[in-house]
Amino acid sequence: MAVNYLDRQLNIADYALGGLTRRLGRNLVVVLVFGLVIFMVASFSLTTTSLKHAASQLLTTVPDITVQQMSAGRQVGISTEAIREFETIFGIRSVQPRVWGYYFDENNGANYTVIGVPNLVDETPLAGLGIDFHPNLETAQAFEPAIIGRGVRENLELGDRRAFSLFRPDLSLKSFVSSGTFNAETSMVTDDLIIMDLGAARDLFGVPGDAITDLLVEVANPLEIDTIADKIGERLEGVRVVTRERIGKTYRVAFGWRSGFGLACLFGAVAAFFIFAWDKASGLTPAQQQEVAILKVLGWQTEDIITLRFWESVIISISAFGLGYLAAWIHLLFFNGLLFRPVLLGWSVLKPPLSLVPVFSFADLLIISSLSVLPYLAATVIPAWHSATIRPDSVI
Repeated sequence: MAVNYLDRQLNIADYALGGLTRRLGRNLVVVLVFGLVIFMVASFSLTTTSLKHAASQLLTTVPDITVQQMSAGRQVGISTEAIREFETIFGIRSVQPRVWGYYFDENNGANYTVIGVPNLVDETPLAGLGIDFHPNLETAQAFEPAIIGRGVRENLELGDRRAFSLFRPDLSLKSFVSSGTFNAETSMVTDDLIIMDLGAARDLFGVPGDAITDLLVEVANPLEIDTIADKIGERLEGVRVVTRERIGKTYRVAFGWRSGFGLACLFGAVAAFFIFAWDKASGLTPAQQQEVAILKVLGWQTEDIITLRFWESVIISISAFGLGYLAAWIHLLFFNGLLFRPVLLGWSVLKPPLSLVPVFSFADLLIISSLSVLPYLAATVIPAWHSATIRPDSVI
């Protein structure tokens, strides 16, 4: 019984494929339009997943705990005296003070992220960021060493030069020399970044000599990060304690919200296609009506005609899904998510030249098919039933 049922379904599917081939021009239009809709949805989903994956890899460069002083809901400077409070908390490996802020470049309208660390030569505060150090050349003492991102180097139009200058708040110039450049692997977070010595950052921003922006805490045992973060919050009043995991959640929420907003914008195109699919499925040509009438005269039942229309919809949807999903992978691999990446990366003038790598996820595949294939099959159910109820004597 099961074998006969399977043979029957295969025969109907084979006949459906032959019917689609006979009406190749009309069905090719449906496949191309459907494939374009799937391409847009899949590109958004794949780009979002790739950005989340890249962000999770870059989170390894983030300190275990970041401590910031808050006042009236805004971040303010924290005293270096707070470092003494960490000495009595067991499990802390190191505490590094930091000065950071945004520097606006009026020449090109870009914001640079400037970070000052205690010892620029020491690799500890820069571990995992991926730096291509320049040869050690003799430079005047007035020049401060700095490590810059690739986007900063291009914006400053340094070329083969290493020296550059930035304005202090009093409009006097402070001179720097590039001692290294962040490599492309970490461009997502380092493209607009300038790292310099702690004192140089204070001088550039006009910050008092003993002030710092926040504290970076490294924990010996990763399993104790949350516990130590809670202890820090109890010891110091008015501080915000941010762990690496919380920063990761922020990245995921930001990309998820932007991708959801993008998909909502695409909903109009998706809805328009389903209206188009309904119209195509319900508008039977006289030749198709005559075909249904002949099949009924030959003994086909109403459920057989519905099954035939179902297989036609399945073949069209699978073909369109394969075409659109493949185009989405090509868009991400060879064009680096050109269409949708600016929407997901945000407002910055310096767009990081990030190389996105598609990440396969069964959940994404299920979501894409749920938003495209299943609604298309549902949109063709009622037109299929109408075509199956045609009376042969009204056509022949």
